[in-house]
Amino acid sequence: MALTIGVPRETESGEARVALIPDVADRLLATVDGLEVRVEEGAGHGAYHTDADYEAAGCAVVGRAETFDADLVAKVAPPSGDEVERLNDGQVLVGFLSPLERPETAQALADQGVTTLAMELVPRISRAQKLDALSAMSSIGGYRAAVLAAERLPKFFPLLTTAAGTVRPARVLVLGAGVAGLQAIATAKRLGAKVFGYDIREPTREEVESLGASFVELEVDIEADQDESGYAEEVEKEKQERQPELLKPHLAEADVVISTALIPGRPAPLLINETAVEAMDPGSVIVDLAAPNGGNCALTETGEEVMKHKVQILGPTNLPAQMPVHASELYAKTVAAMIEEGLGDGAFAPDFEDQIFAEACLTRDGEVQNERVRDLLAPTEKEA
Repeated sequence: MALTIGVPRETESGEARVALIPDVADRLLATVDGLEVRVEEGAGHGAYHTDADYEAAGCAVVGRAETFDADLVAKVAPPSGDEVERLNDGQVLVGFLSPLERPETAQALADQGVTTLAMELVPRISRAQKLDALSAMSSIGGYRAAVLAAERLPKFFPLLTTAAGTVRPARVLVLGAGVAGLQAIATAKRLGAKVFGYDIREPTREEVESLGASFVELEVDIEADQDESGYAEEVEKEKQERQPELLKPHLAEADVVISTALIPGRPAPLLINETAVEAMDPGSVIVDLAAPNGGNCALTETGEEVMKHKVQILGPTNLPAQMPVHASELYAKTVAAMIEEGLGDGAFAPDFEDQIFAEACLTRDGEVQNERVRDLLAPTEKEA
């Protein structure tokens, strides 16, 4: 086999992760005959991996042009316009590509003749768990959100008994019980807070309660089907309008709110309106993980930390990058699993009839393969 993998330095603002770490590259080199891994100079610095670390693992540390000249390029963040232009017909790109948010990038990659595998499109099936980068990063985001909230809150998280009296534990409300929400619940619980969880999907009650949190019930039918990817379907318009009002008393009692309700490619549902923020105690904290898609809170400013009605509102867009060591390690393992899954016939030749590659493939043979992205690029007359 003669396969080259290129690992560029990430250039997106705030991105400290790297697509392959030395240990994972070393394992790939040991198991794949004829493999060459090219790492751009400084690519691992944000995750505390030096060029010397990569060289010790058997990688070639090279310039940017040589990195992008590899058969397969592994990235974290979606490629910039300059990076798209560096890719050529027949190359493979693996990484987070934000296809539903950046369909024009998908079209540009298709025009370049690049075969792209989007890590966020990996199907959530048991056989693909080792490739599930999205869940790995969501878990880190949920953990980091709880830690940030504890840092910002001007109160203790745990119950404390001191000579001066007893301090009651903070009340933490987590909205959304997906991977990020459940990790936020678990982390806040470990920090000693009294934790509550809410999700529109009734089946998540068991998961919330298994972590020691109380499930918030609203006086409304909260049952909703799940689609094949495990995301809740959009709640009917009436329910969307009622949720913020029904949640208001629970929000008012919370010292910390961590909101994670998000459906990929769609605006984040509004769960926290301005009157709910006004009702919270001064100094309270909202960490809105749905900020990249507009936020679950009406007052969230994407990428900013603001004070509104004496409540701290954080709108982070890339929490995993704030923990680049473990985030890069977990991400690199999923990328390596993707590469290994596609090896065959002496090259990287994935079977696009296989469910994993059929769904993860964003562009191939000069065309955008994902139907939802194609619809965004060329909406039907009815949608227009």
